[in-house]
Order: sequence, then structure tokens, then C-alpha cells
Amino acid sequence: MKTIYFDNNATTEVDPEVFEAMEPFLKGLYGNPSSMHHKGGEVAAHIRLGRQRLADLLGCSPEEVIYTSCGTESDNTALWSALRTQPDRRHLVTSRVEHSAIVNNASFLRRLGYSVTEIGVDRQGRLDMEELARAVTPETALVSIHWANNETGVVFPVLEIAEMCRERGVVFHTDAVQAVGKIPMALSDTKIDMLSLAGHKLHAPKGIGALYVRRGLKFQPFMVGGHQEHGRRGGTENVPYIVGLGKAAELAAARLPEENSRVRAMRDRLEAGLLKVPYSMVNGDREHRLPNTTNISFEYIEGESILFHLSHFGICASSGSACTSGSLEPSHVLRAMGVPFTAAHGSIRLSLCTYNTEEEVDFALEKFPPIVDKLRALSPFWKDGGPADSTLLTCDSDACNLCAS
Repeated sequence: MKTIYFDNNATTEVDPEVFEAMEPFLKGLYGNPSSMHHKGGEVAAHIRLGRQRLADLLGCSPEEVIYTSCGTESDNTALWSALRTQPDRRHLVTSRVEHSAIVNNASFLRRLGYSVTEIGVDRQGRLDMEELARAVTPETALVSIHWANNETGVVFPVLEIAEMCRERGVVFHTDAVQAVGKIPMALSDTKIDMLSLAGHKLHAPKGIGALYVRRGLKFQPFMVGGHQEHGRRGGTENVPYIVGLGKAAELAAARLPEENSRVRAMRDRLEAGLLKVPYSMVNGDREHRLPNTTNISFEYIEGESILFHLSHFGICASSGSACTSGSLEPSHVLRAMGVPFTAAHGSIRLSLCTYNTEEEVDFALEKFPPIVDKLRALSPFWKDGGPADSTLLTCDSDACNLCAS
């Protein structure tokens, strides 16, 4: 059975060219780049090349790139650096729809006595910019707003937010894990102070990430150790993965036009076909979003059941963020958007890449509607080809705040 992979926002397949670039550094090129001899020097040269390639994709200087182990480490590094370099400022501003790497840090900071303001979004997942402007005060150490939402693909106005933060003397960080490699960037022309990314979202392996830190910004390491990364992140460099991320960045830069044309067109055709299913709807702003992502709710059924049946046909998708999978609660992103209970539980995220084909879209459109029909026939919320009595559409979960809507 062929695998049809529509879950690229969770992780991506390692590109064959990336693997080929990495392989020598798992064999003969094994030197420590910090060593003074020639085995170390030849490896160090490849680290510099990888850093340049990543900087070219981001539109920044290579010296502004710090390698990390993943997006979560990058987020933690940015957050804690801003707090530790500004000990008199004990306020963080973020949004209600961030990735768990920021959401859970915000909860932890509250327990430590910090003040946290989470900005809301509207029904389309768009940030309330007036609320954000009111929230930033002289006590604010950091504003952290992601560039694109991992579940809905909604793109946030981070360039505008960065300008506002710079005017007020506040550090701005963006989690761009989902955005890097999908939309063009030129960080040197922005007021963004720090930016997080993860290699496994752009066809590099899991276990490598990076943090952009604007030149001149006060910075304190999260990983303290040796002199690696110019003293900004201790630990011997993960050379094969750094090389792989550099190659993936080079490929991503070349594929940006295709990502924003062919991939976008495939996404739109898949989405339009699925919306022909009765009682389905797109979650999120359909204009300002990533070119590869759609989040669709099929009311009155469970998204996990849809995924189970899709898997029988080799189709891989997601009901939300991979970092929150296993929870039976509706997505915190959809809850923040006010998506009705009947739809939030039946949401499916489909995220494509340049590897996907029109034939795969055709196959998914063939298999999806019968699955939905089958599951609705079994649902207590569905009767005689339509929604059942609305009094059944309630939820007994204390954590769910959607039933009133």
C-alpha cells in the first residue's frame, strides 16, 4: 500500500540530497570541528557552509545563526535569554494559539511569579492587534508571537508586530518553525530580534534546529558549556545534522516558488473537494495562511476516527499538533478561535509539500466522503441524513468551553 503523506506540518521526509550530504560525516569526516588538526578543520569548513546556506534562506548574516537541537530548544533559549538579560522586567506577552513550547513555558512562568498576557484571536484565527498594543508595557521583557500557526496555517503580521515592539523598546521573538521554507524571508530588513526554526519541518532530520539572534541584541545562553557557537550554545556540534540542515535550507530556497504555486494549487483543489462534503468548513483565515496547509472540520464526528479510517488507505493526516496528540480534548487553537464543539472535535489538518502529487489529491478526494458518511451513520449526533436533536450536542468536559457557542 502506497503512503500518501499529508502531515508535513508534523514532520517531513528527509530529502535524499540531504541524506547524501550528511552521510560522509557519519563515516570518514568524523573530526571534532573544535580540534586544531586537519580532521577538525575540514569539518569546521562544512559547518560554516551550512550556516551560510541557512542564513541565505533567512536573509540574515551567518553570525546571527545559532544551532540548537530543535524548535523547542530555540523557543526556550529566546524566552529565557530575554528574561535573564532584563531581570527588572517580569512580563511576557504571547498569544492563545502558540505552540506548546511557548504555551507551557508561559504556564511555568506564572508559577514562578511572572506576569503573562495571552492575546486572543477571532473566529478566523487572526490576532487582535489592538489588544496586543494595549498589553505591551514598560514591564514587558518579551513579546513572542509565532509567524504561522501550526494547526491552521494562519500567518500572523509579525513584521508589523516587530516594528511596534522596536518602537517601545521591547524584544520581539517569533516561532517560525512552520513558516521557514514556505514563505520568503529577509530578516535583515525587519525588526525581528529572535526567530526559531526546526530542521525536520523542511526535509532535514529531527534533532536539529536554529535560533536567529539579531546582531547587537543582549543574549544569555540557555545551554552553558564550551566555546561552541561563539559561546552562545555549549556542546559539541551535531555535525551531520548541521550539514543536513544547511543542504535542506539550500533546497528550500530553490523550491519557494513551487511551494507558493503548485503546492498551493494542490492544497486549494483538495480543500475545495472536501468542502463539498455537507457540514464541513475551513478553520482559519483562507487568505493569510501558509500555502501548504488546510484545517477542515467535519461536524458531528470525531477527527481521530477519520484519521483511523484514512490510515487504512495509506493516507496520513493529523487532527492538530503532533506535540499535543493523544489528548481527547479539542485543540486549544480551535477553542481560542471559538470553533463550535460539534466541529472542533471533527477537525482534520492536511499539510502538503513539494513531494505530493495531483494523483494523491485525487485518491484522497475519492476516499474521504465515504469515510465521513460511514462515521456519521454511527454518530449519535446524526440522524436521518442530518444533525440530530441539538440537545444532544453538549459536552461534559470541564476543560471544554465551546458548548455555549
